[in-house]
Amino acid sequence: MNKCMKVSDQNFMPVYNRYPIAIEKGDGVYLFDNEGKKYLDFAAGIAVFAFGYNNKEYNDALKEQIDKIIHTSNLYYNVPAADAAEKFNKASGMDRVFFTNSGTEAIEGAIKLARKYAYNKTKTNDSEIISMNHSFHGRSTGALAITGQPKYQEAFRPLINGVVFADFNDLDSVKEKISEKTCAIVVEPIQGEGGLYPAKKEFLQGLRALCDENDIVLIFDEIQCGMGRTGSMFAYQDYGVKPDIMTSAKALGCGVPVGAFAATERVANAFELGDHGTTYGFNPLVTAAVSKVFDMFESYQLIDHVKEVSAYLEEKLDELVKDYDFVIERRGKGLMQGLELSIPAKDIIGKAMENGLIIISAGSNILRFVPPLVITKDDVDTMITILKKCL
Repeated sequence: MNKCMKVSDQNFMPVYNRYPIAIEKGDGVYLFDNEGKKYLDFAAGIAVFAFGYNNKEYNDALKEQIDKIIHTSNLYYNVPAADAAEKFNKASGMDRVFFTNSGTEAIEGAIKLARKYAYNKTKTNDSEIISMNHSFHGRSTGALAITGQPKYQEAFRPLINGVVFADFNDLDSVKEKISEKTCAIVVEPIQGEGGLYPAKKEFLQGLRALCDENDIVLIFDEIQCGMGRTGSMFAYQDYGVKPDIMTSAKALGCGVPVGAFAATERVANAFELGDHGTTYGFNPLVTAAVSKVFDMFESYQLIDHVKEVSAYLEEKLDELVKDYDFVIERRGKGLMQGLELSIPAKDIIGKAMENGLIIISAGSNILRFVPPLVITKDDVDTMITILKKCL
């Protein structure tokens, strides 16, 4: 164990089971540890670094903003936040956005907005939210309450009340949970931590119809599947089903701590002055990063690139399903892919790391592939060669 690992283990709260490497720097789609070993990265900081590491254009934009001002507070306007908001709403199809510090804070804001919308109608506080079994929405208490995995919740109850769970991709299951108290339905268009399961188009269309019929707020959690990862800027756009509220984070800032929740005008107007706030949200530094990210998506024509290279990745992963009897199934969409195994994923992840490849899991038996969106077919070939050796 090197010094960095020893000092970390002595001083950090013991909540992370880290792998025994200490990352020192990155370049392109490669990471380097503090002993000089090189790793092909197919995790991207858990779907964060869309443009890979040490991108000069991105770095220069942040350096330029640092030399101007890093923080002002929301008592005042600032230009980077205004630019980022305009670009976010244009790309997402939403009308109003609130920038947060993380994905879980975006979920908390979405919950508050949905409940305020219901309160304005009924003037009561007994509203209910329908979420999905096997979902994952974050680690704060509100986000945990709508996460459909009891293992994350048990030690932290009581959580917020008024949450019921239905089955993902089962519209009848959702219908059974709807009552006069239902204020919102929250769903990931592609379940990430829950196993890389894409929603069926008819399921999301059915949710939209139910919400329209009952004046229920439809919330899409696009924290992991958004920002180009599935081959559309946001996953919902490929389904043709627009939510009332949408959350975003991860690749939104490509490394700086930023998230967002956004809404249509009708729902956003439920908030009044003082209903929500944050010290660091709308920060000039992070919103300068967000603004630059949207510019780079356009100049790199990144959505088209994702469509091309993801088709190749799917083809190569499908070959592994045919070649290895313990590789059961490929699931996912775009550059958000998973391989379900009949053996523990950690065994393969450890071997991959030894051989210079970083991949991660989603649950105990699923290999998750969420690489930088700028990977090439050659990078896919290199990854597959290493992975075959490990398998």
